[in-house]
Amino acid sequence: MKKTCGIAALIFIWTFVTAAAAWAHFGMIIPSDQMVMSGDSQTVKLDLRFWHPFEGQGMDLEKPAAFGVAADGPKVDLLGTLKEKKIDGHQTWTAEYKIARPGLYVFYLEPKPYWEPAEDCFIVHYTKAYVAAFGEEEGWDHPIGLKTEIVPVSKPYGLYAGNVFQGQVLINGKPAPWAEVEVEYFVEQGQGQAPSDYMVTQTIKADPNGIFTYAAPKAGWWGFAALSTDDKKIKHEGQDKDVEIGAVIWVRFHEMR
Repeated sequence: MKKTCGIAALIFIWTFVTAAAAWAHFGMIIPSDQMVMSGDSQTVKLDLRFWHPFEGQGMDLEKPAAFGVAADGPKVDLLGTLKEKKIDGHQTWTAEYKIARPGLYVFYLEPKPYWEPAEDCFIVHYTKAYVAAFGEEEGWDHPIGLKTEIVPVSKPYGLYAGNVFQGQVLINGKPAPWAEVEVEYFVEQGQGQAPSDYMVTQTIKADPNGIFTYAAPKAGWWGFAALSTDDKKIKHEGQDKDVEIGAVIWVRFHEMR
């Protein structure tokens, strides 16, 4: 009996660990419109989450340490515009931003460190999303000065499903060679169905210059998260713990009709 219970316990633990491993964490900024044109609403709604985007499993996102927009100049603090929203019982945030003039708008999020006991570390995902307005688009390939970020090599908007997206991973402003990048599709309603847990989160490696390439097979929002370990630690219950920092970018691909 003891042996059977022990085997059952091991199976349970293994099932839990492998299932949890498939649940990649993603910081999220999802704008209501990525390409604002004449006749469109000038008010962009922004959905901020800390989520498992394919499985539809949420985590609480505390009020961020920073949230703002970079548009043709210094960053503008938008932290005061955030409104709390509950989704499936989890804390998320929303904001609205009125596009006042043509240009490229880069919305960014720096969350407070999230303690993840399953990984025995803290998680901080520096997240970005791009909105181009009224035909202007200069600067989409420029960094905005986050601790770690993905700088687009191909435009992060105006893409069809099947197009290639390329980005360069930077840490402290420098390319991150061979960076590991997790890729996941955002199922906006309900939970996604994959043939295998291995296909929920796809993983690719950047090249020696920190550049990665991915062709999205389906229309919708895709998240790219380049993960690394910070050189600083944070104490948890008196012990120094690692901090996983992620450079996250959200890109929407459109169906060609």
